[in-house]
Amino acid sequence: MTNFSRSSLLKVLLYIILTLYAIITLVPFLWALSASFKPLFEIVSGESNFLPKNFTFDNYKQIFLQEPLFLRWLFNSMVIAISVTVLNLLFNSMAGYALARLRFRGRHFWFLLILAVLAVPAQITLIPTFLILKVFGWLNSYQGMIIPSMVNATFIFMMRQFFVNFPKELEEAAALDGLTSFGIFWRIVLPLAKPALAAQAVFVFMGSWNNFLLPVVILFDPEMFTLPLGLNSFKGQYISYWNYIMAASMVFTLPALAIYAFFNRYFIQSVTFTGGKG
Repeated sequence: MTNFSRSSLLKVLLYIILTLYAIITLVPFLWALSASFKPLFEIVSGESNFLPKNFTFDNYKQIFLQEPLFLRWLFNSMVIAISVTVLNLLFNSMAGYALARLRFRGRHFWFLLILAVLAVPAQITLIPTFLILKVFGWLNSYQGMIIPSMVNATFIFMMRQFFVNFPKELEEAAALDGLTSFGIFWRIVLPLAKPALAAQAVFVFMGSWNNFLLPVVILFDPEMFTLPLGLNSFKGQYISYWNYIMAASMVFTLPALAIYAFFNRYFIQSVTFTGGKG
C-alpha cells in the first residue's frame, strides 16, 4: 500500500469516527429539542418515538407566560454571566500581561502561586467562599455571585502565555512614541489580543452560565435564582415536569450556542497560547 493510499484510508477512518462522535453528541440534544414540543404524558409514556405525535407550543407558553419567575431567572443569569465575563477579560488580561512583561519583586513567586491554584479543586474553596460572603453580607446577591468569579487562575496563565509570545517590537515602538506601560497595554496589546480574549470569553461565559454549585450554596430567594437553579424547581418530590424542563433547557442553551458560534472562528488562531516561552 502506498503512502498516499494509507493517508487516504486514515482520513476516511478519521472522518467516520468524527461523524459517529458527532451523531452520539447531537442525538441527546435533538431528543431534548423534540421533547420540548411534547406534552408530559407523551414523554413519560415510555414510547420510543423521536418526533412528537402531539406537537404543541404549550410548554414554551407555560414557562414564559405562566411561570412568573422564569424571565427573572433568565435576567439574573444574563447579568451574572456577562459581568463575570467582562471582569475576567479585564483582570485576567492585566494579570497575564504583568506576569509576562513587567519586572517586579516576587513576580516568579506569584506565577508559581497561580500555577498551584490550578491544582486546587473548586469544591474545596466552596465553604470558605460561603463564610467570607456571609461576613460581608453578600449571600443571596449579585455581588456574591460575581466577585468570587471575577478572576480565574487558568485564564491568567493562558493570557500570560499569549503575552510572552507577543512581539516586543510593537511595544518598544509604542514606548518610543511616549506611551506608558498602561497605555501600551490598553491601546496596543489588548486590541491585538482578540483571539485570546475571544476564546477566554467563550469559556468564561459558558462556565458562569452553566454554574450550578455556587448558586445552590449562596442563593436562597427564588427571585435571585439563576436558570440552572430555577430549572431544578420544575422537579418535585412526586412528579417532574419534563416537558417544561426540556423547553426551558432549550431557551437556556441558546445564549451559549450563540456566543460559541460567534467566537468559534478565533479558536484556531488561539491555539498558540497553550505553549510558548517560560
